[in-house]
Amino acid sequence: MKIRDTPLLDCKIIEPAVFPDARGKFVVVFDNSAFTAALPFQKAFITTNESTSSYGVLRGLHMQKGNAGQAKLVRCVLGRILDVAVDFRPGSPTYLKHFTLELSGDNHKQLLVPRGFLHGFSVLSETAIVNYQIDNTYQPDMELGLRYDDPQLAIDWQLPKEDMILSEKDEKLGFLK
Repeated sequence: MKIRDTPLLDCKIIEPAVFPDARGKFVVVFDNSAFTAALPFQKAFITTNESTSSYGVLRGLHMQKGNAGQAKLVRCVLGRILDVAVDFRPGSPTYLKHFTLELSGDNHKQLLVPRGFLHGFSVLSETAIVNYQIDNTYQPDMELGLRYDDPQLAIDWQLPKEDMILSEKDEKLGFLK
């Protein structure tokens, strides 16, 4: 497993070990011992979630606030997504900065999105299956969201506006200002 820094403080790219051969490939998706040794500050993951989405679906930007905060280890099992993390920790040197990374079933990269970050993704392939581990339980009353198209963030979701498919909840999220 390789761990790479991103421009955002505490947000990391995880590249698991991949062993291809004539039969296909074997991927060590998660090794708790190696992960804990490399990132001892990270709490243990307690839940694994998975979503299936079609091309154009945009999910986000969401987070859990306060003591309900969640770190996420995100990977795309099938297809391609643009994964987006926004540092929403006041006082952080990278506050309100964002980072994007294409995750795919082919590149096997994962993104560690720390607590205090907004998270979202857009689906770039016909279908995508996204799997993410979280380190805290979901508490609906502690959810916070921000519009995907907030002009202050200026995120390029790599989708034409007319192809974007949003949930009703995401369409109603507010802007920073």
